[in-house]
Amino acid sequence: MSDKEIICPLPGIFYRSASPDQPRYKDPGDAIEPGDVIGLVEVMKSFHEIKAETSGVIDDFLIENESPVNAGQPIVRLK
Repeated sequence: MSDKEIICPLPGIFYRSASPDQPRYKDPGDAIEPGDVIGLVEVMKSFHEIKAETSGVIDDFLIENESPVNAGQPIVRLK
């Protein structure tokens, strides 16, 4: 188990890709570096990129695609 997580900075709806016909930004097992986009959060029809602040490997997404998320809620666990 890891102690590294990516925390959502704002409340909204979490998306793992830019649109339903686009590939996901990242999947479990993918390596990430600071600045990599791992998803989007929609707030009142505005989309905000969620970026990694640390390097690691994605262990799991803690929020399902198109699910509500709260500010301060972990969305990704890193290995």
